[in-house]
Amino acid sequence: MYKYLLPPILLGIVFLLIGNACQPTAQTEQTQSTSPPKPNIIYILADDLGYGDLSIFGQQRFQTPHLDALAKGGLRLTQHYAGTTVCAPSRSSLMTGLHTGHTPIRGNKRTPPEGQQPLPDASITIAEKLKQGGYVTGAFGKWGLGGPGSEGAPENQGFDTFFGYLCQTLAHNYYPYHLWDNQKKLMLDENEGHQEGIYAPNLIHEEALTFIEANKDTNFFLYYPSVIPHAELFAPEAYMEKHRGKYDPEKSFTGRDEGERFRLGPYGSQPEGHAAFAAMVNLLDDQVGEIRARLETLGIAENTLIIFSSDNGPHLEAGADPDYFDSNGPMKGYKRDLYEGGIRVPTIAYWPGTVAAGESNNHLSAFWDLYPTLCELAGVPIESDLDGLSFLPTLLGEEQPQHDYLYWEFHEKGGRQAVRKGKWKAVKYDIFKDPQRKIELYDIAEDIGEENDLAADHPEIVEEMAKIMLDAREESTVFPFEARIKLE
Repeated sequence: MYKYLLPPILLGIVFLLIGNACQPTAQTEQTQSTSPPKPNIIYILADDLGYGDLSIFGQQRFQTPHLDALAKGGLRLTQHYAGTTVCAPSRSSLMTGLHTGHTPIRGNKRTPPEGQQPLPDASITIAEKLKQGGYVTGAFGKWGLGGPGSEGAPENQGFDTFFGYLCQTLAHNYYPYHLWDNQKKLMLDENEGHQEGIYAPNLIHEEALTFIEANKDTNFFLYYPSVIPHAELFAPEAYMEKHRGKYDPEKSFTGRDEGERFRLGPYGSQPEGHAAFAAMVNLLDDQVGEIRARLETLGIAENTLIIFSSDNGPHLEAGADPDYFDSNGPMKGYKRDLYEGGIRVPTIAYWPGTVAAGESNNHLSAFWDLYPTLCELAGVPIESDLDGLSFLPTLLGEEQPQHDYLYWEFHEKGGRQAVRKGKWKAVKYDIFKDPQRKIELYDIAEDIGEENDLAADHPEIVEEMAKIMLDAREESTVFPFEARIKLE
Protein backbone atom coordinates (compact mmCIF):
# COMPACT_ATOMS: atom_id res chain seq x y z
CA MET A 1 0.00 0.00 0.00
CA TYR A 2 3.00 2.32 0.31
CA LYS A 3 4.48 1.75 -3.14
CA TYR A 4 3.24 5.11 -4.50
CA LEU A 5 4.75 7.23 -1.72
CA LEU A 6 7.88 9.25 -2.60
CA PRO A 7 11.12 8.76 -0.71
CA PRO A 8 11.43 11.27 2.16
CA ILE A 9 14.16 13.34 0.47
CA LEU A 10 12.13 13.72 -2.73
CA LEU A 11 9.02 14.48 -0.73
CA GLY A 12 10.85 17.36 0.99
CA ILE A 13 11.95 18.79 -2.35
CA VAL A 14 8.38 18.68 -3.66
CA PHE A 15 7.06 20.51 -0.59
CA LEU A 16 9.83 23.11 -0.93
CA LEU A 17 8.95 23.76 -4.58
CA ILE A 18 5.25 24.00 -3.80
CA GLY A 19 5.96 26.37 -0.92
CA ASN A 20 8.12 28.62 -3.08
CA ALA A 21 5.46 28.68 -5.78
CA CYS A 22 2.95 29.94 -3.21
CA GLN A 23 5.21 32.79 -2.05
CA PRO A 24 4.35 36.16 -3.64
CA THR A 25 7.13 37.79 -5.63
CA ALA A 26 8.50 41.21 -4.62
CA GLN A 27 6.46 42.73 -7.44
CA THR A 28 3.29 41.03 -6.17
CA GLU A 29 3.95 42.29 -2.63
CA GLN A 30 4.37 45.85 -3.89
CA THR A 31 1.16 45.59 -5.92
CA GLN A 32 -0.76 44.33 -2.90
CA SER A 33 0.53 47.08 -0.59
CA THR A 34 -1.67 50.13 -0.06
CA SER A 35 1.34 52.26 0.85
CA PRO A 36 3.33 53.97 -1.91
CA PRO A 37 7.02 53.11 -2.27
CA LYS A 38 9.41 55.29 -0.29
CA PRO A 39 9.91 58.52 -2.23
CA ASN A 40 12.70 61.03 -2.23
CA ILE A 41 11.60 63.98 -0.11
CA ILE A 42 12.31 67.66 -0.79
CA TYR A 43 11.03 70.14 1.78
CA ILE A 44 11.42 73.76 0.66
CA LEU A 45 10.91 76.35 3.40
CA ALA A 46 10.63 79.99 2.39
CA ASP A 47 11.57 82.64 4.97
CA ASP A 48 8.84 85.11 5.98
CA LEU A 49 6.73 84.47 2.87
CA GLY A 50 3.12 85.45 3.50
CA TYR A 51 0.04 83.40 2.69
CA GLY A 52 -0.85 85.85 -0.08
CA ASP A 53 2.62 86.13 -1.64
CA LEU A 54 2.03 83.43 -4.28
CA SER A 55 -0.18 84.27 -7.23
CA ILE A 56 -2.08 81.00 -6.88
CA PHE A 57 -2.83 82.01 -3.27
CA GLY A 58 -4.01 85.47 -4.32
CA GLN A 59 -1.00 87.68 -5.13
CA GLN A 60 -2.03 90.29 -7.72
CA ARG A 61 1.02 92.50 -8.20
CA PHE A 62 3.41 89.86 -9.54
CA GLN A 63 3.27 86.25 -10.68
CA THR A 64 4.87 83.05 -9.34
CA PRO A 65 4.49 80.71 -12.34
CA HIS A 66 6.66 77.83 -11.12
CA LEU A 67 5.01 77.62 -7.72
CA ASP A 68 1.62 77.98 -9.38
CA ALA A 69 2.51 75.04 -11.63
CA LEU A 70 3.60 73.06 -8.58
CA ALA A 71 0.20 73.70 -7.00
CA LYS A 72 -1.72 72.91 -10.19
CA GLY A 73 0.13 69.60 -10.38
CA GLY A 74 -0.29 68.91 -6.69
CA LEU A 75 -2.31 69.70 -3.58
CA ARG A 76 -2.75 73.04 -1.80
CA LEU A 77 -3.06 72.74 1.97
CA THR A 78 -5.15 75.80 2.73
CA GLN A 79 -5.22 75.46 6.53
CA HIS A 80 -1.60 74.58 7.23
CA TYR A 81 0.17 76.47 10.01
CA ALA A 82 3.77 77.29 10.89
CA GLY A 83 5.31 76.09 14.15
CA THR A 84 4.97 79.62 15.47
CA THR A 85 5.48 83.16 14.29
CA VAL A 86 9.30 83.57 14.23
CA CYS A 87 12.23 81.58 12.84
CA ALA A 88 13.96 79.40 15.42
CA PRO A 89 10.99 78.03 17.40
CA SER A 90 9.03 77.46 14.20
CA ARG A 91 11.93 75.38 12.81
CA SER A 92 12.35 73.58 16.13
CA SER A 93 8.73 72.52 15.93
CA LEU A 94 9.25 71.35 12.35
CA MET A 95 12.32 69.28 13.22
CA THR A 96 11.01 67.69 16.44
CA GLY A 97 7.31 67.04 15.78
CA LEU A 98 6.42 69.07 18.90
CA HIS A 99 4.45 72.29 19.15
CA THR A 100 5.86 75.32 20.99
CA GLY A 101 4.44 74.16 24.30
CA HIS A 102 6.83 71.20 24.16
CA THR A 103 9.59 71.75 21.60
CA PRO A 104 12.94 72.70 23.20
CA ILE A 105 13.52 75.95 21.27
CA ARG A 106 10.74 78.46 21.92
CA GLY A 107 12.36 81.75 21.01
CA ASN A 108 15.10 83.49 19.02
CA LYS A 109 17.98 83.43 21.50
CA ARG A 110 21.51 84.19 20.29
CA THR A 111 24.54 82.28 21.55
CA PRO A 112 27.78 84.18 20.80
CA PRO A 113 29.95 84.19 18.85
CA GLU A 114 27.72 82.71 16.14
CA GLY A 115 24.39 80.94 16.18
CA GLN A 116 21.25 80.48 18.22
CA GLN A 117 20.32 78.40 21.25
CA PRO A 118 21.09 74.82 20.13
CA LEU A 119 18.66 71.97 19.92
CA PRO A 120 19.70 69.62 22.75
CA ASP A 121 21.43 66.39 21.92
CA ALA A 122 18.45 64.48 23.35
CA SER A 123 16.16 65.88 20.66
CA ILE A 124 15.26 63.46 17.89
CA THR A 125 14.83 65.20 14.55
CA ILE A 126 13.15 64.30 11.27
CA ALA A 127 16.60 63.86 9.73
CA GLU A 128 17.65 61.31 12.35
CA LYS A 129 14.45 59.34 11.81
CA LEU A 130 14.80 59.34 8.03
CA LYS A 131 18.38 58.11 8.32
CA GLN A 132 16.95 55.14 10.21
CA GLY A 133 14.81 54.55 7.13
CA GLY A 134 17.85 54.50 4.83
CA TYR A 135 17.69 58.08 3.59
CA VAL A 136 20.68 60.27 2.75
CA THR A 137 20.01 63.64 4.40
CA GLY A 138 21.08 67.14 3.42
CA ALA A 139 20.20 70.67 4.57
CA PHE A 140 20.87 73.74 2.43
CA GLY A 141 20.05 77.27 3.53
CA LYS A 142 19.42 78.72 6.99
CA TRP A 143 19.68 76.49 10.05
CA GLY A 144 19.23 78.64 13.18
CA LEU A 145 19.12 75.77 15.70
CA GLY A 146 22.71 75.69 16.89
CA GLY A 147 26.04 77.29 16.03
CA PRO A 148 29.30 75.74 14.82
CA GLY A 149 30.24 72.59 16.71
CA SER A 150 27.28 72.81 19.10
CA GLU A 151 25.01 69.90 19.97
CA GLY A 152 22.39 71.55 17.79
CA ALA A 153 24.57 71.83 14.66
CA PRO A 154 23.13 70.00 11.63
CA GLU A 155 25.76 67.25 11.63
CA ASN A 156 24.76 66.44 15.22
CA GLN A 157 21.05 66.42 14.40
CA GLY A 158 20.95 63.85 11.63
CA PHE A 159 22.17 65.65 8.52
CA ASP A 160 24.87 64.04 6.41
CA THR A 161 25.48 67.30 4.54
CA PHE A 162 24.94 70.97 5.35
CA PHE A 163 25.67 74.07 3.31
CA GLY A 164 24.60 77.59 4.20
CA TYR A 165 24.14 79.85 7.22
CA LEU A 166 24.27 78.31 10.69
CA CYS A 167 23.30 81.61 12.32
CA GLN A 168 19.99 83.23 11.44
CA THR A 169 21.30 86.67 12.42
CA LEU A 170 24.07 86.46 9.81
CA ALA A 171 21.45 85.15 7.37
CA HIS A 172 19.96 88.67 7.37
CA ASN A 173 22.69 89.60 4.87
CA TYR A 174 22.76 88.28 1.31
CA TYR A 175 26.43 88.99 0.55
CA PRO A 176 27.95 87.42 3.67
CA TYR A 177 31.64 87.08 4.43
CA HIS A 178 31.31 83.34 5.01
CA LEU A 179 29.02 80.33 4.84
CA TRP A 180 29.40 76.84 6.32
CA ASP A 181 30.22 73.79 4.20
CA ASN A 182 29.57 71.06 6.74
CA GLN A 183 32.04 71.89 9.55
CA LYS A 184 34.25 74.02 7.30
CA LYS A 185 33.97 77.79 7.42
CA LEU A 186 33.93 78.82 3.77
CA MET A 187 35.23 82.36 3.34
CA LEU A 188 33.64 84.28 0.45
CA ASP A 189 36.51 86.51 -0.64
CA GLU A 190 34.34 87.90 -3.44
CA ASN A 191 32.26 89.66 -0.76
CA GLU A 192 35.20 91.09 1.17
CA GLY A 193 34.68 94.67 2.31
CA HIS A 194 31.75 96.12 0.36
CA GLN A 195 32.02 93.79 -2.62
CA GLU A 196 28.93 91.96 -3.87
CA GLY A 197 30.53 89.09 -5.74
CA ILE A 198 28.50 86.13 -4.47
CA TYR A 199 24.78 86.30 -3.76
CA ALA A 200 24.53 83.57 -1.13
CA PRO A 201 21.10 82.13 -2.10
CA ASN A 202 22.44 81.38 -5.60
CA LEU A 203 25.47 79.52 -4.25
CA ILE A 204 23.32 77.58 -1.78
CA HIS A 205 20.91 76.68 -4.57
CA GLU A 206 23.69 75.24 -6.74
CA GLU A 207 24.87 73.10 -3.83
CA ALA A 208 21.33 71.80 -3.31
CA LEU A 209 21.07 70.83 -6.98
CA THR A 210 24.42 69.05 -6.71
CA PHE A 211 23.10 67.08 -3.72
CA ILE A 212 20.08 65.93 -5.74
CA GLU A 213 22.27 64.81 -8.61
CA ALA A 214 24.75 63.01 -6.35
CA ASN A 215 21.98 61.03 -4.65
CA LYS A 216 19.68 60.34 -7.60
CA ASP A 217 20.17 56.58 -7.25
CA THR A 218 19.18 56.35 -3.59
CA ASN A 219 16.48 57.73 -1.31
CA PHE A 220 17.31 61.24 -0.14
CA PHE A 221 15.80 63.90 2.11
CA LEU A 222 16.61 67.44 1.01
CA TYR A 223 15.69 70.10 3.57
CA TYR A 224 15.92 73.44 1.76
CA PRO A 225 15.29 76.33 4.22
CA SER A 226 15.78 79.27 1.85
CA VAL A 227 16.62 82.71 3.25
CA ILE A 228 14.30 84.34 0.68
CA PRO A 229 12.41 86.69 1.03
CA HIS A 230 13.49 87.65 4.55
CA ALA A 231 15.01 91.09 4.97
CA GLU A 232 17.38 92.49 3.90
CA LEU A 233 15.62 93.21 0.62
CA PHE A 234 18.44 92.44 -1.80
CA ALA A 235 18.21 90.69 -5.16
CA PRO A 236 20.68 90.22 -8.04
CA GLU A 237 20.64 93.06 -10.55
CA ALA A 238 19.23 90.88 -13.33
CA TYR A 239 16.12 90.33 -11.22
CA MET A 240 15.96 93.96 -10.09
CA GLU A 241 15.88 95.03 -13.74
CA LYS A 242 12.81 92.88 -14.36
CA HIS A 243 10.86 94.59 -11.57
CA ARG A 244 12.26 98.10 -11.33
CA GLY A 245 9.66 100.83 -11.79
CA LYS A 246 6.63 98.51 -11.67
CA TYR A 247 5.53 99.09 -8.09
CA ASP A 248 5.30 102.83 -7.58
CA PRO A 249 5.28 104.63 -5.30
CA GLU A 250 8.46 102.92 -4.14
CA LYS A 251 9.37 102.42 -0.50
CA SER A 252 12.90 103.17 0.64
CA PHE A 253 14.81 102.00 3.70
CA THR A 254 17.98 103.41 5.23
CA GLY A 255 20.01 100.72 6.92
CA ARG A 256 23.59 99.87 7.88
CA ASP A 257 25.94 100.31 4.91
CA GLU A 258 29.26 100.55 6.72
CA GLY A 259 30.88 100.64 10.13
CA GLU A 260 30.29 98.43 13.14
CA ARG A 261 28.42 95.17 12.48
CA PHE A 262 28.13 95.84 8.75
CA ARG A 263 26.96 92.52 7.23
CA LEU A 264 26.82 90.98 10.68
CA GLY A 265 23.05 91.22 11.12
CA PRO A 266 21.85 94.78 10.50
CA TYR A 267 20.07 95.23 7.18
CA GLY A 268 21.54 97.19 4.28
CA SER A 269 19.76 100.17 2.72
CA GLN A 270 17.28 99.62 -0.08
CA PRO A 271 15.76 102.54 -2.05
CA GLU A 272 13.54 100.21 -4.09
CA GLY A 273 11.92 98.00 -1.50
CA HIS A 274 8.89 97.02 -3.58
CA ALA A 275 10.93 96.01 -6.61
CA ALA A 276 13.44 94.16 -4.43
CA PHE A 277 10.76 92.12 -2.67
CA ALA A 278 9.08 91.10 -5.92
CA ALA A 279 12.49 90.28 -7.42
CA MET A 280 13.37 88.04 -4.49
CA VAL A 281 10.12 86.07 -4.73
CA ASN A 282 10.70 85.83 -8.50
CA LEU A 283 14.13 84.29 -7.82
CA LEU A 284 12.71 81.86 -5.26
CA ASP A 285 10.04 80.85 -7.77
CA ASP A 286 12.67 80.24 -10.46
CA GLN A 287 14.71 78.12 -8.06
CA VAL A 288 11.70 75.92 -7.36
CA GLY A 289 11.27 75.56 -11.12
CA GLU A 290 14.92 74.57 -11.49
CA ILE A 291 14.56 71.89 -8.82
CA ARG A 292 11.59 70.40 -10.66
CA ALA A 293 13.45 70.54 -13.97
CA ARG A 294 16.45 68.75 -12.46
CA LEU A 295 14.22 65.97 -11.12
CA GLU A 296 12.71 65.54 -14.58
CA THR A 297 16.12 65.44 -16.23
CA LEU A 298 17.31 62.79 -13.79
CA GLY A 299 14.16 60.72 -14.28
CA ILE A 300 13.20 60.75 -10.60
CA ALA A 301 10.31 63.25 -10.57
CA GLU A 302 7.62 60.63 -10.07
CA ASN A 303 9.47 59.18 -7.09
CA THR A 304 9.94 62.52 -5.34
CA LEU A 305 7.59 64.28 -2.94
CA ILE A 306 8.06 68.07 -2.87
CA ILE A 307 6.52 70.09 -0.05
CA PHE A 308 6.74 73.88 -0.13
CA SER A 309 5.87 76.13 2.80
CA SER A 310 7.00 79.19 4.80
CA ASP A 311 8.29 79.49 8.36
CA ASN A 312 5.85 82.23 9.42
CA GLY A 313 3.90 85.19 8.09
CA PRO A 314 5.24 88.28 6.28
CA HIS A 315 7.70 90.58 8.03
CA LEU A 316 7.72 94.36 8.45
CA GLU A 317 11.50 94.77 8.56
CA ALA A 318 14.08 96.58 6.41
CA GLY A 319 11.53 98.40 4.28
CA ALA A 320 9.20 95.47 3.65
CA ASP A 321 5.65 96.53 2.81
CA PRO A 322 3.27 93.57 3.22
CA ASP A 323 0.21 95.83 3.08
CA TYR A 324 1.19 97.06 -0.39
CA PHE A 325 1.47 93.46 -1.62
CA ASP A 326 -1.43 92.17 0.49
CA SER A 327 1.02 89.53 1.67
CA ASN A 328 -1.25 88.11 4.37
CA GLY A 329 -4.26 87.92 2.04
CA PRO A 330 -7.57 88.21 3.87
CA MET A 331 -5.98 87.58 7.26
CA LYS A 332 -5.01 89.83 10.15
CA GLY A 333 -1.49 89.97 11.52
CA TYR A 334 2.14 89.66 10.46
CA LYS A 335 5.28 87.93 11.67
CA ARG A 336 5.28 87.93 15.51
CA ASP A 337 1.47 87.80 15.60
CA LEU A 338 -0.53 84.70 16.49
CA TYR A 339 -3.42 85.90 14.42
CA GLU A 340 -3.87 83.99 11.15
CA GLY A 341 -1.62 86.29 9.14
CA GLY A 342 1.33 85.48 11.39
CA ILE A 343 1.06 81.69 11.35
CA ARG A 344 -1.06 80.41 8.44
CA VAL A 345 1.36 79.72 5.60
CA PRO A 346 1.06 78.90 1.87
CA THR A 347 1.70 75.16 1.56
CA ILE A 348 1.86 72.86 -1.47
CA ALA A 349 2.47 69.12 -1.75
CA TYR A 350 3.53 67.77 -5.14
CA TRP A 351 4.08 64.11 -6.00
CA PRO A 352 3.12 63.32 -9.59
CA GLY A 353 1.04 60.19 -9.95
CA THR A 354 0.47 59.89 -6.18
CA VAL A 355 -0.86 63.21 -4.85
CA ALA A 356 -3.98 64.36 -6.70
CA ALA A 357 -3.29 67.23 -9.08
CA GLY A 358 -4.95 70.63 -8.94
CA GLU A 359 -6.89 70.16 -5.73
CA SER A 360 -6.99 71.92 -2.37
CA ASN A 361 -7.65 70.55 1.09
CA ASN A 362 -8.63 72.36 4.29
CA HIS A 363 -7.37 69.74 6.76
CA LEU A 364 -6.07 71.48 9.91
CA SER A 365 -2.35 70.74 10.08
CA ALA A 366 0.86 72.33 11.31
CA PHE A 367 4.64 72.04 11.18
CA TRP A 368 4.76 69.44 13.93
CA ASP A 369 2.78 67.11 11.65
CA LEU A 370 5.61 66.84 9.13
CA TYR A 371 7.65 64.55 11.39
CA PRO A 372 5.08 61.72 11.63
CA THR A 373 4.09 62.21 7.99
CA LEU A 374 7.61 61.64 6.70
CA CYS A 375 8.24 58.84 9.17
CA GLU A 376 5.17 57.05 7.89
CA LEU A 377 6.42 57.45 4.33
CA ALA A 378 9.84 56.12 5.31
CA GLY A 379 8.39 53.19 7.26
CA VAL A 380 10.05 54.14 10.56
CA PRO A 381 8.25 54.12 13.93
CA ILE A 382 7.57 57.33 15.82
CA GLU A 383 7.68 58.21 19.50
CA SER A 384 4.41 58.15 21.43
CA ASP A 385 4.80 61.64 22.86
CA LEU A 386 4.77 63.60 19.59
CA ASP A 387 2.25 66.39 19.12
CA GLY A 388 2.24 65.76 15.38
CA LEU A 389 -0.35 63.79 13.43
CA SER A 390 0.55 62.33 10.04
CA PHE A 391 -1.24 64.01 7.15
CA LEU A 392 -0.17 61.31 4.69
CA PRO A 393 -3.84 60.22 4.36
CA THR A 394 -4.65 63.73 3.13
CA LEU A 395 -1.88 63.51 0.53
CA LEU A 396 -3.15 60.13 -0.63
CA GLY A 397 -6.83 61.13 -0.68
CA GLU A 398 -7.74 58.81 2.19
CA GLU A 399 -9.70 59.32 5.39
CA GLN A 400 -7.71 61.66 7.64
CA PRO A 401 -7.62 61.58 11.47
CA GLN A 402 -8.09 65.03 12.99
CA HIS A 403 -6.32 67.00 15.69
CA ASP A 404 -8.25 67.74 18.84
CA TYR A 405 -6.58 71.17 18.78
CA LEU A 406 -3.50 73.09 17.60
CA TYR A 407 -1.50 75.16 20.09
CA TRP A 408 1.05 77.99 19.82
CA GLU A 409 2.94 80.19 22.23
CA PHE A 410 5.24 83.15 21.60
CA HIS A 411 7.65 84.64 24.13
CA GLU A 412 8.18 88.12 22.72
CA LYS A 413 5.84 91.14 22.60
CA GLY A 414 4.55 90.57 26.12
CA GLY A 415 3.84 86.85 25.67
CA ARG A 416 1.16 85.37 23.45
CA GLN A 417 -0.83 82.14 23.14
CA ALA A 418 -3.27 80.78 20.59
CA VAL A 419 -5.40 77.67 20.11
CA ARG A 420 -7.24 76.43 17.03
CA LYS A 421 -9.98 73.87 17.74
CA GLY A 422 -12.30 73.08 14.87
CA LYS A 423 -13.72 76.34 13.58
CA TRP A 424 -12.77 78.21 16.74
CA LYS A 425 -9.60 80.23 17.30
CA ALA A 426 -8.62 81.62 20.71
CA VAL A 427 -5.91 84.27 21.05
CA LYS A 428 -4.44 85.76 24.21
CA TYR A 429 -1.91 88.63 24.20
CA ASP A 430 0.22 90.45 26.83
CA ILE A 431 0.32 87.48 29.17
CA PHE A 432 3.49 88.66 30.95
CA LYS A 433 1.93 92.04 31.70
CA ASP A 434 -1.45 90.69 32.70
CA PRO A 435 -1.91 86.89 33.15
CA GLN A 436 -5.64 87.50 33.59
CA ARG A 437 -6.01 89.26 30.26
CA LYS A 438 -9.19 88.29 28.42
CA ILE A 439 -9.11 85.65 25.69
CA GLU A 440 -10.30 86.69 22.25
CA LEU A 441 -12.46 84.14 20.39
CA TYR A 442 -13.07 83.97 16.63
CA ASP A 443 -15.10 81.75 14.32
CA ILE A 444 -12.47 81.22 11.63
CA ALA A 445 -14.91 79.47 9.29
CA GLU A 446 -16.95 82.68 9.09
CA ASP A 447 -14.35 85.29 10.06
CA ILE A 448 -10.91 84.49 8.64
CA GLY A 449 -9.88 88.10 9.28
CA GLU A 450 -10.49 87.73 13.04
CA GLU A 451 -12.52 90.91 13.20
CA ASN A 452 -15.42 89.84 15.43
CA ASP A 453 -14.50 88.75 18.94
CA LEU A 454 -17.23 86.33 20.08
CA ALA A 455 -15.82 85.59 23.54
CA ALA A 456 -18.70 87.25 25.36
CA ASP A 457 -21.22 85.10 23.46
CA HIS A 458 -19.51 81.75 24.14
CA PRO A 459 -18.12 81.67 27.70
CA GLU A 460 -18.09 77.86 27.74
CA ILE A 461 -15.79 77.74 24.70
CA VAL A 462 -13.56 80.41 26.22
CA GLU A 463 -13.26 78.33 29.39
CA GLU A 464 -12.33 75.26 27.32
CA MET A 465 -9.68 77.23 25.39
CA ALA A 466 -8.24 78.64 28.63
CA LYS A 467 -7.80 75.13 29.97
CA ILE A 468 -6.03 74.04 26.77
CA MET A 469 -3.68 77.02 27.06
CA LEU A 470 -2.82 75.88 30.58
CA ASP A 471 -2.53 72.15 29.92
CA ALA A 472 -0.97 72.06 26.45
CA ARG A 473 2.43 73.27 27.57
CA GLU A 474 5.28 72.23 29.83
CA GLU A 475 7.63 74.72 31.41
CA SER A 476 11.02 75.03 29.69
CA THR A 477 14.19 75.77 31.65
CA VAL A 478 15.71 77.45 28.59
CA PHE A 479 12.61 79.35 27.48
CA PRO A 480 10.38 79.73 30.56
CA PHE A 481 7.20 81.74 30.36
CA GLU A 482 7.75 84.89 32.41
CA ALA A 483 4.36 84.49 34.06
CA ARG A 484 2.36 81.46 35.00
CA ILE A 485 -0.71 81.01 32.84
CA LYS A 486 -3.80 80.79 35.01
CA LEU A 487 -7.39 79.98 34.21
CA GLU A 488 -9.59 83.05 34.16
